[in-house]
Amino acid sequence: MTGYLNLLRHNPELYAEYPGVTYDRLFEASYCHSEDQKSCEQVGCDGKLVPRRRLQATGPSPAPAIHFGLMASGDSVMKSGEDPRPRSRAICCSYGAACTKAFLDFWVSSLDQDISGLDPNFQNNLSLQSRDSSEQNYSTRAVDGRHMKTAFIGLLFQEGRRKAALVGLGGIGKTQIALQLAYQIKEKKQDYSVFWVPALSRASFEQACMQIMDACGIPTTGNSNAVESVRQHLSSKDAGKWLLVVDNADDVQTVMGSKGADNGLYRSLPQSDHGRILFTTRYRKVAVSVAGRNILEVPAMGQDEARSYFKEALIQEMSSADDEVMNHLLTVLTHLPLAITQAAAYMNENQISLTEYLQLFENTDRDRIELLSAKFHDDTRYEQSQDPVATTWFISFNQIRRADELASRILMFLAYVEPRAVPQSMLPKGESQQQLTRAIGTLRGYKFLDKRGSSEVFDMHSLVHLAIKSWVAANESEKEQSQAAIARLREVFPTAEWENRDVWRQYLPHAIKLLRCPEDNWSDELCELGFGLADASSQHALARAYQANGQIKEAVKLQEHVVAIHKKTLAESHPDRLASQHELAIAYQANGQIKEAVKLQQHVVAIHEKTLAESHPDRLASQHELAIAYRANGQIKEAVKLLEHVAISEKTLAESHPDRLASQHVLAIAYRANGQIKEAVKLLEHVVAIQAQIWAEDDYRLQLSKDLLQRCYER
Repeated sequence: MTGYLNLLRHNPELYAEYPGVTYDRLFEASYCHSEDQKSCEQVGCDGKLVPRRRLQATGPSPAPAIHFGLMASGDSVMKSGEDPRPRSRAICCSYGAACTKAFLDFWVSSLDQDISGLDPNFQNNLSLQSRDSSEQNYSTRAVDGRHMKTAFIGLLFQEGRRKAALVGLGGIGKTQIALQLAYQIKEKKQDYSVFWVPALSRASFEQACMQIMDACGIPTTGNSNAVESVRQHLSSKDAGKWLLVVDNADDVQTVMGSKGADNGLYRSLPQSDHGRILFTTRYRKVAVSVAGRNILEVPAMGQDEARSYFKEALIQEMSSADDEVMNHLLTVLTHLPLAITQAAAYMNENQISLTEYLQLFENTDRDRIELLSAKFHDDTRYEQSQDPVATTWFISFNQIRRADELASRILMFLAYVEPRAVPQSMLPKGESQQQLTRAIGTLRGYKFLDKRGSSEVFDMHSLVHLAIKSWVAANESEKEQSQAAIARLREVFPTAEWENRDVWRQYLPHAIKLLRCPEDNWSDELCELGFGLADASSQHALARAYQANGQIKEAVKLQEHVVAIHKKTLAESHPDRLASQHELAIAYQANGQIKEAVKLQQHVVAIHEKTLAESHPDRLASQHELAIAYRANGQIKEAVKLLEHVAISEKTLAESHPDRLASQHVLAIAYRANGQIKEAVKLLEHVVAIQAQIWAEDDYRLQLSKDLLQRCYER
């Protein structure tokens, strides 16, 4: 390594020399260097020094060494003293080393690679050089942050790995990275031939093989076709060293063949100690099948990468005034390279500004999907793959629909819920847990779902979510799929009891998304579809969860929606209609609409008194809530009278029954408000005694009764 460093010293910009023991000093970590832009000599640093025993060892001055360690472990081998204040210049210096170690960690850990014998060409220059104009589009369109990844894929080939795969979401830049690698090999490895074949279909693969035959002058032998002729030639020693890029190997049947059949493209690939094959694919299952452990997942662009990429693609010049709009636009485009390229092409062709494009994109879902579906030309993609963002994903959706029925159902369900924080327990179920695991694996394999750590919660790319909605609308019965999603919600959405709060808080945002529709469609359209009742029933449960979660205004609005539907579809005395009115009255009271609560609950009680027995639970529940509304409205005597009636009617229940205890508790509150303290104390002592027998000491209901009893004692 010392020899290579000596070579680098010939470059004036890279020249550096070890200062020697005398000047290689280290201050204590607590010492603060007063001025960043000046040396210690200029500032006159005189802090206490930390002993450097390593430098006091006999023998020659220590030679530089490379430390290979885990990401961010450099602190264990670097100087321990540093300026404690933020220093942007220092961050730039350490970032490259951190990235280098991270990628080395990846290759060493996942490929068991010995990296001690790296080719000097790759050691000395890990970035692409400028090329003539005919190649410039291919070599520079990928952003600088990806050059490092490309270089380390090159290292994989240098170390004897015959097959590798790039895997990532459609549009994330796999083909561009593969192109970079191809040009690196072409430039740095003159003895390598580079071949490129698309695996979009058997026909496109065969066409590429015919072009390889023409370019290399490969003769046909016997009855062999172009694919077999290329396979035989590249498998022979006469072919020399070569790299074969198999791009867009996305469809598992096209690549690996149908079950029980030997017709996959993989079987037609050459085998040679002198050859290397790189696959690009959206589907992790394909990547693992063709390359085993030798796969690299392409991550999303960072903000700085995306900015550089976008500016390069735009014709119009950007100023600092555009920074905020650009950053926002890149965020809504999720830093996806294909989406950025498409946006830039649209702006270039239509001569519109960043702000105008952003306004279009954020207008409606329809506008967004039209923009993502707009055709454009991209020099970095060959003709058969000139698909816009949405179409790129539609292809994957159709592949999933053909290959995995449950994964397809989950995909359609996801179109109607929020794209983030999706609990696995909410997803449609299969015939077995194994089938569900396989379906989720399929969606994760296409990078349509990302798992949050070790939890059973998933996130979906927001633009993919938008594309799914458009795909469902175009290819499926949207009304039928919406009904299926509502049915699944009804099945899994828990009751609004406090004990279920962790579950319904997870489900709540998704239920809101699923059931949100334009107000003018709330009644007639949903009811005509034949699932208005199912919709109302689900929203009734959702409204209760809203209320239990403290979102009272949302609960009122949603419950009013339910009541409106029930009024159109159910008889006045129907239990579901009365139940929704009962819940709306409770929501009204919680929202401070006391008079509305009293009026509505009086109506419910009047119907119940005509249709239900005196001891019927629904009748008693509505009377109980009306009494609470009376008390809130200052009608204390009416509240006491009604609650006493409820308490008498509930004597048929066991003493420890929750409803009976709840009514007695509320009656005690009414007694206290009415000045009947002795009656309140007597009743509460009874309630506390029963609750103490059946509930834990820290149960909130027991604590409420005890607190109320204490206040009665004090009064």
